[in-house]
Amino acid sequence: MNDLLLGKLKDLKLSGIIKSFDLRVEEAIKNNFSYQEFFEILINDEVSNRRINSNQKRISKAKFPWHKTLEEYNFNYQPSINKRFIYNLATCEFVRKRENVAFIGPPGTGKTHLAIAIGLKAVALGYRVLFTTANEMLEELYISRADNSYQQKLKNYVNVDLLIIDELGLRKFNQSSVDDFYEIISKRYERGSIIITTNKVFEEWPRIFYDPVLATAILDRFVHHCHFVVIKGESYRMKQREGAIKALTYDSKNDSNQLNNDN
Repeated sequence: MNDLLLGKLKDLKLSGIIKSFDLRVEEAIKNNFSYQEFFEILINDEVSNRRINSNQKRISKAKFPWHKTLEEYNFNYQPSINKRFIYNLATCEFVRKRENVAFIGPPGTGKTHLAIAIGLKAVALGYRVLFTTANEMLEELYISRADNSYQQKLKNYVNVDLLIIDELGLRKFNQSSVDDFYEIISKRYERGSIIITTNKVFEEWPRIFYDPVLATAILDRFVHHCHFVVIKGESYRMKQREGAIKALTYDSKNDSNQLNNDN
């Protein structure tokens, strides 16, 4: 590719064609492609490159703390979960319908993993996703009042297609936090989907929220169009920790026995 053509392609921001041009020219000569076939291949390269870039931008904006997929989730360890139901959620039909999802279970059972995995599926389908913990979200809104950026911060949580709120219930809310949480739930009601992960069943939610009236209003709106996934298994992290402790104990015994034998 000559510099003049390269410059024009850069001006037009056709980076996908720039990346593949030399290779495609060789292909076209080798396989005797027609002009139209050559042109179609270059256009497909550009479309593919833009799709990949767009997906990467949406992933970056989603602010996932980790990259977790459904294929990595150990469904055998959590038999209370209906695997088919989870994969149905991963089609993101619930996002199109502006419905909600609640993952309810003890800490360490994979609620966050599943929420992120479904969030990644939504990103791949072109939806705008935002991941946050309940405490981070409410703290950011609280701080934003000091610099008058509250409305803009609120829009960030309201305007995405799918909002994932992790770790609801780890701390009780004060009045200001409950007001902000209600504001988000009410503004997203039947307008955008929410995934919430929590270790509290719905009957315990009033204890989280400072105001029982607002707690009822929040529950009413969130539960109206909601899919529930209740996980009753043991903590996967605790299981891994127990395994590590046992391994360390076993190694220590072996080292002690070896030391005694050497003496």
